[in-house]
Amino acid sequence: MTPGGDDPGTAFRSAVHAGLLDLPLPGGGRTRDRFLRLVELGRADLTLARLGEGHADALAILAELGVPVEPGWCREPWGVWAAVPASVTATRDGDRWRLTGDRPWCSGAGLLSRALVTATADDGVRLFAVEVDAAGVTALPDTWPAVGMAASDSRTVSFDGVTGVAVGGPGSYTARPGFWHGGLGVAACWYGGAVGVADTLYDAARHRRLSPHALAHLGAVDAALTAARTALSAAADEVDANPTGDADRLAHQVRATVEAAATTVVDRVGRALGAGPLCQDAHHARRVADLTVYLRQSHAEADLAHLGELVAAVGDPGW
Repeated sequence: MTPGGDDPGTAFRSAVHAGLLDLPLPGGGRTRDRFLRLVELGRADLTLARLGEGHADALAILAELGVPVEPGWCREPWGVWAAVPASVTATRDGDRWRLTGDRPWCSGAGLLSRALVTATADDGVRLFAVEVDAAGVTALPDTWPAVGMAASDSRTVSFDGVTGVAVGGPGSYTARPGFWHGGLGVAACWYGGAVGVADTLYDAARHRRLSPHALAHLGAVDAALTAARTALSAAADEVDANPTGDADRLAHQVRATVEAAATTVVDRVGRALGAGPLCQDAHHARRVADLTVYLRQSHAEADLAHLGELVAAVGDPGW
C-alpha cells in the first residue's frame, strides 16, 4: 500500500488524472526537478515510481519525436513497452501498421490506456502508439509470478494484428538524445527506492542506541547515498546544459553509481538490523523485494563493459 492508503495501481491512475505526474521535460532547464519528483515517488513506493516513470517517459518521448500531444493524453495512463524489440513485428497494412507478437515485461498491463511499443519492421525497429484496450491486445495471466514488483501488474502482452500509430522513423526511439535521459530517470527511481529502504535504518538510529557495527553500516549507507545523490544532481545539470548531447556515457556512469549504492543499502541495512524488518515489517520487506527486482533493469556487467568501451575510446577521462 502507498502512504495514502491506495494500492500502487490505483494511486498511479489517480496521480495521472490529477496531473501529479506532469513532470518537467528532461533537458528543458528543470531536469533536477524532474529527477527529484521521481526520487520522491521511489521513496514512497517503488511500484508507483515504476509506473509513474513510464508515464512521464512516454510523454517525453512523444514531445522529443515531435508528436503533438492531445490535451487529454496527459490525463490518461501511458507506458513504454520496449523490451525485446524482436518479440513484436510490425507490417504495413495500407496506410496503417499492424503489430503481432508477444511482448514480455509490460508494466501496468491492465492499468494503462495507451503504450509506446517497439516492434521490428522491414526497415528496422520502430516505435508505435497503441491503445491498450484495442481489439487484439491481450494481457496474459500468470506471466509475472515474482514477489518483487508484484503490484506493478507487469505481464506479457500479446498483440494480434493490433493497429499501431508510428512514432518517429526507424531507429529514432534509441537514436534520440532523450533515450539516455530516460535511463537517468530510472536511476532516480532506484535512488528513491534505496532511500526508502535506508529509512528503516535511519529510523532505528533515531529511536534506539545502535551497536558499533550497526553504526558503521549506517555510515556506509549514508556515504553511498550521498555519492548517488551527487551523481544524479550533477547529471541533471549536465543534461540541461547540453540537452541534445550524447548522454550514453553519462547515463551509464550514473546508473552504475546508483545501482552500486542501492545494492550497498540493501546489504548493509540487512546486516545492521538483522532479519527483524524483513520478517516483521511488511512495508520494508516489500521495498527490498521491489528494489531487488527493479535494479535488474540494469544489465550489470554488460553495462559496465559498455561503459568501459566508451572510456577506452576517449582515453583519460580527466578531472
